[in-house]
Amino acid sequence: MNRLVIENLNAGYGAVSVLHDVSVELKESEFVALLGTNGNGKSTLLNAICGFVKPTSGRILLEWDGRTIDLAKLPPHRIVNEGIALVPEGRRLVPNLTVEENLTLAGSCPRAREHLKRNLEFCYSTFPLLLERRAQRASTMSGGQQQLLAIARALMTSPRLVIIDEPSVGLAPIVVAQVFEAVRGLQEKQNLTILMAEQSFFQAVDLASRAYVLSHGRIIRTIDRSVERIDPEELRRAMMGLEAA
Repeated sequence: MNRLVIENLNAGYGAVSVLHDVSVELKESEFVALLGTNGNGKSTLLNAICGFVKPTSGRILLEWDGRTIDLAKLPPHRIVNEGIALVPEGRRLVPNLTVEENLTLAGSCPRAREHLKRNLEFCYSTFPLLLERRAQRASTMSGGQQQLLAIARALMTSPRLVIIDEPSVGLAPIVVAQVFEAVRGLQEKQNLTILMAEQSFFQAVDLASRAYVLSHGRIIRTIDRSVERIDPEELRRAMMGLEAA
């Protein structure tokens, strides 16, 4: 079974501990949401998966195609080449490059280089807006357009797993709905494996098959929509850290 497994992960910044014994599992083709308000460790967890934050203990295992790789031992560029793509909070595009230049730059990584043309065609067919604006500089696009470009940039790396960090930040509600719908369409049509951190928790839960609630650096609630009904008030209290799982 192909999956990402995080076991008893502890991580932080210098002397500041942020994550405490976090365990998460993401199976191939799943859409899993990581929920929590600001400052509770969502981005730290995603950055640990991508190699930007090194754990103090615990393991991050990519079990795929008969191989087991401990991502915690790899630098970020090696993790990209193992098929982990990040859509970072704030998008972090190269502002003075065009849409196509941003996509081509991402698609030039060793893992995806030979599939660059195919991946570019896929991104343009998935997001026709990007094809229309292929010669436009990223800095001149709206926030929602930039978010779609950031998602397409991740797809250019031929990922096994896409990690999306707070896609709703800085966007108007109607634009957030459009971005979430684009993500839902990708997961349903392409069977992508997606882990998305989000504080707009009701929208995120509606997209995901499963969700983890992170509070004060600990997983306090696990939600499986296939076996339980979501109580909005109970979820709101869990998100605010007002009750334990």
